[in-house]
Amino acid sequence: MSQRLPISRVINLIREECQRLWTVDQSEGRRRLLASDVDGVLQLDGSFALVAQDGERVVLARSLDRPMRYFLAKSTDGPALIVAERIDEIAAELTRRGWADQFHPSYSRMVPAHHVTTLRLVGCPDPNPVQKRFFDPPRSILPKDLDLIGRHYIEALYAELRRWLAVHDPALPIGVPFSGGIDSGAILLCLYKLLLNEGHSPARLKAFTLSVDSEGDDARQAHDFLSRTQLEMLGEIIDVSSDALDPLRAVAVIEDYKPLDVDCAAVNLALLEGIRERYPDWRLLVDGDGGDENLKDYPIEENSELTIRSVVNNRMLYQEGWGVDSIKHSLTYSGGYSRGCVRSYACAREYGFEGFSPYTRPSVIAVAEAIPFAELTEGSHERLYALKGEIVARGIRSVLGLEMPVFPKRRFQHGSVSATQAARLFPQDEARYRRHFEMLHAVVV
Repeated sequence: MSQRLPISRVINLIREECQRLWTVDQSEGRRRLLASDVDGVLQLDGSFALVAQDGERVVLARSLDRPMRYFLAKSTDGPALIVAERIDEIAAELTRRGWADQFHPSYSRMVPAHHVTTLRLVGCPDPNPVQKRFFDPPRSILPKDLDLIGRHYIEALYAELRRWLAVHDPALPIGVPFSGGIDSGAILLCLYKLLLNEGHSPARLKAFTLSVDSEGDDARQAHDFLSRTQLEMLGEIIDVSSDALDPLRAVAVIEDYKPLDVDCAAVNLALLEGIRERYPDWRLLVDGDGGDENLKDYPIEENSELTIRSVVNNRMLYQEGWGVDSIKHSLTYSGGYSRGCVRSYACAREYGFEGFSPYTRPSVIAVAEAIPFAELTEGSHERLYALKGEIVARGIRSVLGLEMPVFPKRRFQHGSVSATQAARLFPQDEARYRRHFEMLHAVVV
């Protein structure tokens, strides 16, 4: 009689109530994972980080807007897979079980967005996970018609907001972290029209703008945007002291050390703390994260690894990084917004908000991927940077019948403070942030 092997263990630390599936329950989501039904996984509406097990086979998948990490531990009974949203949750679980000596943050792994990850818990040696893509939209299939492109893009955005609105309590207020920029501006206008069209009161809606030390161009820009669209009644300034900006705390919250993400998280935490202090029961936030990634609106000159050809010719480069099959892909962090999603998700979680960005939904990204960027830009950085405002403004005009103000791009962390203070508050010191991140786990290592 053959010896019976122990059942492989999966320790799932992601609470079921954190899942935000809109149209099916979690058991159906797990069934689709185990069935290798990639089309079914793609059709999972909402925000999710799911794990399913069939014996030694474990399957994981997540939506783009949230993290999902795992760590393979060893015990005398065999391998144990720990799944969590955060690295520090994994470390704490290992310590609780007496396995702290196995931990190092770099041994944790991030499930890459838009892929189903399959592991087999068979013991030493552990086989590498297998990644199977479930979202692969066709690229550059739309004509070079900015009016058509804009209409398709905003229609997709509006449809995702409508579906999100339908699954939430109509009595709950909705907040938009608002700079008056293109992404948050389009969100605010779509939500305003949507509430009216669905028979809801637009009084549910509020645009929250951060101002540090009563400075920053975002406050002025937001006022100008709201004034020109006759929506001044929606605006609210959250004024905080520069002492409230703590990049090292942001490192701990997002568990990352990339300066742009850390600095963005620092101001996001200050904004969310200000909202929470003013409104203790507020829950719903809709932000514009992912909009820059979709329409490729980042200064290529600031990244020596990028050229305009690599930006316009690589599939979902800003959403996924260089891809799971690339040497440049980080197993610990993933890449692109698949990595950067934590700057929104972890900050919202820290203060008890439920966040949502329609720009991260596959239907919206699919329209963005269908844009013929190479043909429209013809190698010109300036044409690429001008596209986003043109596409979104034309789409808002076509779908909503509104004229949307378009202002030059400015990062959240730079718009919330005075120009003279930006360099002091955001020193871009990756080495310092990395040292602090490593120090957070020094006791465990």
